[in-house]
Amino acid sequence: QVQLVESGGGLVQAGGSLRLSCAASGSISRIFIMGWYRQVPGKQRELVAAISSGGSTNYADSVKGRFTISRDNAENTVSLQMNSLKPEDTAVYYCLMAAARGSNYWGQGTQVTVSS
Repeated sequence: QVQLVESGGGLVQAGGSLRLSCAASGSISRIFIMGWYRQVPGKQRELVAAISSGGSTNYADSVKGRFTISRDNAENTVSLQMNSLKPEDTAVYYCLMAAARGSNYWGQGTQVTVSS
């Protein structure tokens, strides 16, 4: 049974930084994409950042230049460094690992709250 465990969320003032991490327990073969999504109540979950197994990255326009995604293929972990945080970054953040044969795994979510 594969589980993704997230850590690093919390409360921070605007302009501050947080680092989210996500680790997979259990065996996952061939993880193609690792990513972070976020969701606020009443809205759809949206992509924040994603990284391929080769290191190519994709960011939402709203976080470009402020957030950095990274991954460790050997450890099956993905991190999101969030700098210059804004109140509009407040959300529940979820990690995703997309593996072979269409297997997608989601974390349980971690709350990020940015106060103004």
